[in-house]
Amino acid sequence: MADRAPHLSIVIPVYNEAAILGTAVAELTAGLEARGLDYEVLFAENGSRDATPRLLEELSAKLPRVRWFHSDTPNYGAALKRGILEARGELVICDEIDLCDLSFYDSALPLLEARRADMVVGSKAAPGARDSRPLVRRVATRAHNGLLRLLLGFEGTDTHGLKAFRRERLLPIVQKCVVDMDVFASELVVRAWREGLNVLEIPIQLHEKRKPSIHLFKRVPNVMKNVAKLVYVIRVRGE
Repeated sequence: MADRAPHLSIVIPVYNEAAILGTAVAELTAGLEARGLDYEVLFAENGSRDATPRLLEELSAKLPRVRWFHSDTPNYGAALKRGILEARGELVICDEIDLCDLSFYDSALPLLEARRADMVVGSKAAPGARDSRPLVRRVATRAHNGLLRLLLGFEGTDTHGLKAFRRERLLPIVQKCVVDMDVFASELVVRAWREGLNVLEIPIQLHEKRKPSIHLFKRVPNVMKNVAKLVYVIRVRGE
């Protein structure tokens, strides 16, 4: 595996996920093997204070298709960006450890293989989607994406969560991204829309395996700061 690039890279940021990591990895890799996919799973561990790094070391030693890296600071966006840059596959899926929804893979990968899309976004708000999260989080998602539509001309319904794309098409956009934390994922999708890539949304059925590792309201200040920075960079500086 180390000598050959896989066809598919799955990038998953993780922070303090020891409680569900082993089960989630077993379920994900079993599903990928059953589908006969040529893949790697790259865990972007960032700032965990629990047993997550130790478990990742053990898993990567047992599973040749699993690898990981460590960052000292908890930063979802920075970890996801680094993971995309270090991914080796022609196709990349950005997943979440509490989702690992293989039905999204089944829908998104054929669209990329047939070159019917450069990026496929799993939308929690598109027609046909089902979002089982608490009401306050569903409202927050719609408010955030409404803000992106208002301020940046975003044309879709969702930016955060499951994404699949052709790596060569998205790398130039990844390298342009200027924000981190939660808003990096939004910037990646917004820039892909704005630069004319073929971005398709497909509805997903969202069932999380655990409560969020960071409380929603603790994330709001950083989200607002990064959205403001993104608006300035795109609207004012034209970058």
